[in-house]
Amino acid sequence: MNKLIEIRNQELTCRERALSDPEHRELWLAKAEEWGQRALDEIVFQFRESDGLSFTGAAAQTTPDRNAHV
Repeated sequence: MNKLIEIRNQELTCRERALSDPEHRELWLAKAEEWGQRALDEIVFQFRESDGLSFTGAAAQTTPDRNAHV
């Protein structure tokens, strides 16, 4: 999770530089997009590493058993 936070911070830094450096705005926005894609890749990696258990397990815990009252 820390890696994802670091990646998102880099993306934010690039977006802030795009605002403060209009001469190189396109460069910073392109870099921000690269960091954004890395963040998505990291999310996919973490999901696959957990084998989706954190998401499916949470859904199973919050979904009521429909047959419980039958």
